[in-house]
Parts: sequence; structure tokens; C-alpha cells
Amino acid sequence: MKKFIYLLCCTTLLSSCVTTSLTRGKAYPKMYEEKPLAIAVMPPINKTNIVEAKEYLYLTLSQTLSERGYYVISPFLSMEMFKTESAYDAEMFVNSSLSQFQQALGADATLFTTIHTWDKNKLTAKVTVTIEYTLRSTKTNETIFQRKGTMIYDAYTKSSSGGGLMGLAVNMAASAIVTATTDYVKIARACNNAALADLPSGKYSPAYLIDVERTAGAKEFRQTIK
Repeated sequence: MKKFIYLLCCTTLLSSCVTTSLTRGKAYPKMYEEKPLAIAVMPPINKTNIVEAKEYLYLTLSQTLSERGYYVISPFLSMEMFKTESAYDAEMFVNSSLSQFQQALGADATLFTTIHTWDKNKLTAKVTVTIEYTLRSTKTNETIFQRKGTMIYDAYTKSSSGGGLMGLAVNMAASAIVTATTDYVKIARACNNAALADLPSGKYSPAYLIDVERTAGAKEFRQTIK
């Protein structure tokens, strides 16, 4: 009985921790203060050995931000600016002033993304992508939004070939094929949608400035999709 009461108290305490999470207004106060409208998307910072991961992610970011109600500066314009500055990597701007993006492109904020993990495991039939999203103000250089998400795609396929070792072998072979042909763009977009769903809505969204009391998500999260 005592053990049951103890577990009940722990469960209640855990539930209270979940229900007392910060609102978006408290989690991202500078977003509501500065009210950024236009965002420049920086080329992703790739910390993996998968070279093409940078391109996959870069292709998906503009759409997600637009759906959140923001005007996204054309990536082509951003790249032209990088060429003018003889800079081709976002790393060169991490510790420098971002005011030039406001002056040259009219951007109110810049989105930095860092790819920490981009793994495809054929043995476990899982694809794991970990991306960190950092939105910084071009006025103050301060971080006004930041989240880190891990998206795990479970490609395990259960066939109808029966059980036993033969069935297991068939399942593993089928899963390996699915894993090998996985569309990374879809996984990157899924991670974007999950992470940036917490981003306060932009001016072109019906939820603009009225989502301030909505509960903010965790700064770091993991999700599994099939």
C-alpha cells in the first residue's frame, strides 16, 4: 500500500511538472518583443560526415518557416551575399555581427541550423537525424529562439512470410531495403516541423501574437516516426 501511495505521489508530481511548463511568451520573450518578420536562412552547419545532409536540410527550411507565417529571404540572395563577402559557410557568421543581413537583405533575424547526427543504420532499420535550430536577431545578435530535435525514422518492415529465422531474415532484408531508399528530405522536413512548431507565429499566420499563452515545448526532444 505504501509503495502504491509513493508511486501515485511520484506520478502526480511528474504530471504537475508537465502542466506547469512555460508559455511561449515566457520561453521566447524576445520573439514577441522584436516581432521579426523577414528571416534569412543560413546554410546548415554540418558536423557529420554525410556531405549531402547540408543540402537536404537547406532545401526544406524555407517552406517550414513560410508555413509558420514568416517572410523568408530567398536562399539564392543569401548565397550571393556570402560570395560577395568571400564566405561560403555559416560558421563564419556565428560570432560576428549580423547587422549586415539586415542592411543588405532586410532580414530581421537569421536562422542557423546545426546538423549533429545524420545516421542510417541498416542493421536496426533506423534513420536518426539530430538538428539544432537557432534564430538570432540581426538587431542585437541575441538568440531569440532555440530548440534541438532528434527525429528517428523506424523503417522496420514486418512481412507475412511467417515466423522463425526465415521470417526474421526476410523482415531484416526488407527493412534494409526501405532504410537504404529512405527519403532524407522527408525526415528533415519532419524534424523541422516538429522543432519549429514551437516557434511563435509570424505576421502572416492567423495565430500571430495570440499564441503567447500556449505551452512551450521542451528545448530538446526526441520523436520516432514510421
